[in-house]
Amino acid sequence: MQLQSSLFEQLPQAISPRSPSERIEELRAVLRRADIAYYTDAMPIMDDREYDHLYDELVQLEAANPHFITPDSPTQRVSGQPMKEFQNIAHDEPMLSLQNTYNREEVQDFDRRVGEGLEQRAREYWCDLKYDGVAMSLRYENGILVRALTRGDGTTGDDITQNVRTIATVPLRVQPVMLNGAPLLDFEVRGEVYMRNDDFLRLNEEREAAGEKLYANPRNLTAGTLKLQDAREVTKRPLQLACYFLRLLRLDSAATTAQQTLLSQADNMRLLKEMGFPMAQHSRLCIDLNDVFAFIDEWETRRETLPFQTDGAVVKVNSIAQQTELGAVGRFPRWAFAYKYEAKKARTRLNAISLQIGRTGVATPVAELAPIALAGSTISRATLHNADFIRDLDVREGDMVIIEKGGDVIPKVSGVVAEERDAASQPYTFPSECGCAFRQPLKRIEGEAAYYCEFAGCPSQIRGRLTHFCSRTVMDIEGLGDKAIDQLAEAGLLTTIADIYRLHEKRAQLLALERWGEKKADNCLAAIEESKKQSFTKVLFGLGVRFVGEETAKILAEHFGTMEKLHEARIEELSSVFGIGERTASAIANWFQSEQNRRLTQELAALGLAMHYEGQALAGIVTPIQGKTFVITGTLPTMKRDEAKELIQRYGGKVAGSVSKKTDFVLAGEEAGSKLDKAQELGVQVISEEDLKAMMAQ
Repeated sequence: MQLQSSLFEQLPQAISPRSPSERIEELRAVLRRADIAYYTDAMPIMDDREYDHLYDELVQLEAANPHFITPDSPTQRVSGQPMKEFQNIAHDEPMLSLQNTYNREEVQDFDRRVGEGLEQRAREYWCDLKYDGVAMSLRYENGILVRALTRGDGTTGDDITQNVRTIATVPLRVQPVMLNGAPLLDFEVRGEVYMRNDDFLRLNEEREAAGEKLYANPRNLTAGTLKLQDAREVTKRPLQLACYFLRLLRLDSAATTAQQTLLSQADNMRLLKEMGFPMAQHSRLCIDLNDVFAFIDEWETRRETLPFQTDGAVVKVNSIAQQTELGAVGRFPRWAFAYKYEAKKARTRLNAISLQIGRTGVATPVAELAPIALAGSTISRATLHNADFIRDLDVREGDMVIIEKGGDVIPKVSGVVAEERDAASQPYTFPSECGCAFRQPLKRIEGEAAYYCEFAGCPSQIRGRLTHFCSRTVMDIEGLGDKAIDQLAEAGLLTTIADIYRLHEKRAQLLALERWGEKKADNCLAAIEESKKQSFTKVLFGLGVRFVGEETAKILAEHFGTMEKLHEARIEELSSVFGIGERTASAIANWFQSEQNRRLTQELAALGLAMHYEGQALAGIVTPIQGKTFVITGTLPTMKRDEAKELIQRYGGKVAGSVSKKTDFVLAGEEAGSKLDKAQELGVQVISEEDLKAMMAQ
């Protein structure tokens, strides 16, 4: 994105020192403009450092003046306690569904019915791409977002306002625009929440690297994200919004009604853009049916070039008055329809099934295909997931298979052309050994679908661990990408993670390699040195422990505080940590109890990497709750539950997710539920927030 002239440079003139309330409002206005420019217009008006400077100033001012904090402040995108459940609320006006059409004859029939309904008067059509996401209704009052509802059954939807507020492209507050001389105050916006293809692939790559189950497709991931009960988790998923509908609720004018002001779909989209809403891309006003067909045909061939998933086109009568005149039948409007594209499929030969060993040892079967062009790319490989998938599909080497790339970004084998199968073909038998030169056995853990190679010296695992450790989301070592790591590994310069931090001793050997000049080598070595500043949480994530993704690494860092304590932890202690299941606890314990892995972390410590959680300010100090186990339940008077958890851990205590005989204290607030009952049943001491603070004071 191109950076426009920085608004930050104008701030000494634009924002003069005033009262805290005035300064807060000025900062909010600038940050809102910056958000729209960055997220909606893709034309940033300041760089990240400048934005962070202003944002931090606003945070500090609001902290010093909490009575000035408002829900529409840019600092309030993530706030409040996790939701216990989503409230079901009726839509002011039903969110109708669209009838689907699949061929030109059905489109012509739609146009004929519209013509008859309008007594053959002239009409125009507004065409949008049909985003493959989740429909959303946003209600604004006095320009401030007050409610976000899912479509639900069309009549009622779930109130997920807290989650939608985390989406950066959703304005929390908009500047009113003028309609017929009156400001637009209260209105409803509808749109589609979706996820970009590259964000979806990145999240799946991270899950695959952590040995976790992959998400099926962007739409399912979006829908699941919006239903998470903790908005802090939602903000970690990069969701987007594309708007396509505006309905007025109130204007600041007694003489003008909402019905008299909205004239067309095209005008509505212009108004939404003026208010800073992100619009559906590539929309077009079509003067007749030929234009509509041109739009449909163009995007059926070009949809592979889009950065998001689309499964069709939406066609609407442009005039709002004509939409009202045509009305609806049942739950479908008579003035709009969706033209659905067929999923992209192709047939090709499955030449062989190979195994791909990941950094955690997972053996993933891969279909080696005769190359075939599909949806804008040439497909020669596709995942077969695991042995159960191969068995259920009965896919065999030599089969003619169907490859699909529809709602999924990742190509998949979706079927077998059984009638073309060779009579001599045999069902696929999953290998018993890893395919590397060491021929190590593959094992299947009870209750899991995957097979594992448990030999830590497997070359594929080593390179996978190195690539993961150096990646941008982990230690962020620029210059050590896939190709560079392969080259250094082949040259014998990298065999373990610790070897990365010894490369400065081998600068001469680096310079002797092809394409490694002095500047490249020095930049890489500088990036390696810079990575030593990464947090303990990042180091933990980078170790490549099975099932330990970024969030689990954070939980471990906060709970145990040091690498040494993790080496000492046993399965029982690990599984008692909130957010760590038994399977994950077992994998963590096995990794940290390995003598080879202990030597690795000791080497990393000697090389200068972080081995302590930065939040452990009281490490080494004996406190009244040192080693005590707490369970938190209910709503506390002044602290959020995660704040109480962090406080307990900082003073040496532990926080578990369930009450047992090993629990020392249950910290209970209002609406404490079954955990309080369990504590009373077991005779566990129940304390209040005040009791906890008294302990801290000691």
